[in-house]
Amino acid sequence: MRARRVSLRGWGGVAAMAVACVLTALFVLLPVTRGGGSGAPALGGTGVADVIRTKAADCKPEASSLRPSTSNAGPTVSEIRERGRLVIGVDQNSYRWGYRDPNKESGSLEGFDIDLARAIADAILPEGGTVQYRAIPTNQRIPALKDGHVDMIVRTMTITCERLKEVDFSTAYFKTGVQVFAPRTSPITGFNGTLAGKRVCSATGSTAETELKKRSFGADISVTVPNQLDCLVRLQLGEVDAVVTDSALAAGQAAQDPTVELKGKPYNTEYYGVAMKKGADDLVRRVNQVLVDYRRGDWQESYDDWLAEDLGKGGKPPEPQYRD
Repeated sequence: MRARRVSLRGWGGVAAMAVACVLTALFVLLPVTRGGGSGAPALGGTGVADVIRTKAADCKPEASSLRPSTSNAGPTVSEIRERGRLVIGVDQNSYRWGYRDPNKESGSLEGFDIDLARAIADAILPEGGTVQYRAIPTNQRIPALKDGHVDMIVRTMTITCERLKEVDFSTAYFKTGVQVFAPRTSPITGFNGTLAGKRVCSATGSTAETELKKRSFGADISVTVPNQLDCLVRLQLGEVDAVVTDSALAAGQAAQDPTVELKGKPYNTEYYGVAMKKGADDLVRRVNQVLVDYRRGDWQESYDDWLAEDLGKGGKPPEPQYRD
C-alpha cells in the first residue's frame, strides 16, 4: 500500500521559503498521511545497547550497520505495528529533500528524503496504519530520537562515529561531502584559505560545524543556526559571507537563489543514513531491508525526480556495508 502524499501548506522550494524558516518552531507535528491513529508516539525501542567505543582511526561509519531482515516480529517493529503509527522526523525546509511547494494545490510535503520515508512506512506499517511526520531542526535530531519524539529520522543526517555513540543508523543511502556556497561575485573559492576573515554560517550540530571547528581557515564561525536554511537567510540579508553545509543540501539551496553558487569541491566524503534509537536493532534491520529493495529501482526514480537537475544525471546509491 502506497502512502498518500501529506497535505500541507507552506513555503516551497524558492528563495522566499528561506525567510519563513527563521520562525520555524523546534518541533512541528505535520498532518497524518494515512488513516486513523492518535495519541503520543511510544518510545522507539525496548532497550539501550552499550555505547560504541572505537578509536577514530578504526571507525568506518558507513560500515556500522546491521544486516537486513524482512521480519516484522522484533520488539520495536511489533510495537510500531501494534500502535498502528510510525513517527518519522523530517525536514520541511530543504528544497529537493523535504519541503512544501506552495505552487501545488495540495502544498504537499515532498522531496528525496520524503520518498524514502514513505517507502519505509509502506513496508513497516500494517494496512490502514498511520505515518506522521515531525519537522525536526538540525540541532534536535538526536534529542528527538533519544526522548522518543520520533521513531526514526530521515533528514539528510550524516553517519558519523560520534553520532554512533548516541543513535543507530541504517546503511548509507546517499553520498555527499562538506562544501561552501557563497555569492557568485564572492572571492571565496572553496573550503580553503579564502575563507580567512569571512563570516561563515553553519547549522548547530551539523557535520559542517564540526569540520569548521577543526579547521576554520581564519574565518569567523560564530554564526550558527538551528536549521540549515536559516544560513541562506543570513547570506541573503548580508549577515554572513558564506555558508558551509553538505554539498547535496548546498546544491538545493543554490537552486533557490541564482545569485549564489557552490564554491570549489566537496571537502570530504560523507554518507546519509536513517537514524534510529539506540538498541532498536530489529528496526534497523527492517529499514536496511527496505533500503536493499529501494536501491533496485525507486532510488533512481527519486534521484531523477528531485536531484538530477542540481547534482547531475547518473547518480547512484552507495553500496550497503555491514558491520557483521
